Amino acid sequence: MIGAAWNLLLGGAWVVLTGHFSGLNLLAGLVFGYLVLALIQPQVPALAGYAQRLPRLVGFIGFFVKELVMANLKVAFDIVTPPWYMKPGVIAMPLQARSEFEIAFVANLISLTPGTLSLDVSDDRRVLYIHAMFLDEEEELRRDLAELERRALMLFR
Repeated sequence: MIGAAWNLLLGGAWVVLTGHFSGLNLLAGLVFGYLVLALIQPQVPALAGYAQRLPRLVGFIGFFVKELVMANLKVAFDIVTPPWYMKPGVIAMPLQARSEFEIAFVANLISLTPGTLSLDVSDDRRVLYIHAMFLDEEEELRRDLAELERRALMLFR
C-alpha cells in the first residue's frame, strides 16, 4: 500500500514537473515511478515485494479473464442446447484464505464466475460453501476453485 501511494506521488510529481497534464503523461510518470521504486526496493524495507506485485496482478487478470470466458461459454452452451447438461449441487471447499478481506475477495471472485455462487462461510472461517451448476466433475471443480484461490491470494502475500 505504501508503494502504491509513493508510485502515485511520483507519477503526480512527474506530471507537475513536465507541465503536460494528460493521461498519457501520467501513465509515463507512473511507469517511471514504478521503475524507481523497483530499483530502491532492496534498500527500503517498507517497499518489500512491491515490484513483484504488478507482474502477479497482470498474470492474475489474464488467468481470471480466461476462466471467465470459459465459464461463460460453458453456461451459454448449456442454455442453447436442448438437453441440459447441468447437474447442480453444493460443495464445501476448504479455504487457505484467513483474513476476512481475503475470504471476501475469493468468495466474490467465485460468485463473479458464471455457474458458481458463494453461499456461506463456516463459523470457523475455514470452509466456503459453493453452489455449482456443473457438479458432474466435482474434483475438477475443486481443483479449479483451489487454483483460483491460490492465485488470488498470491496478490496479497
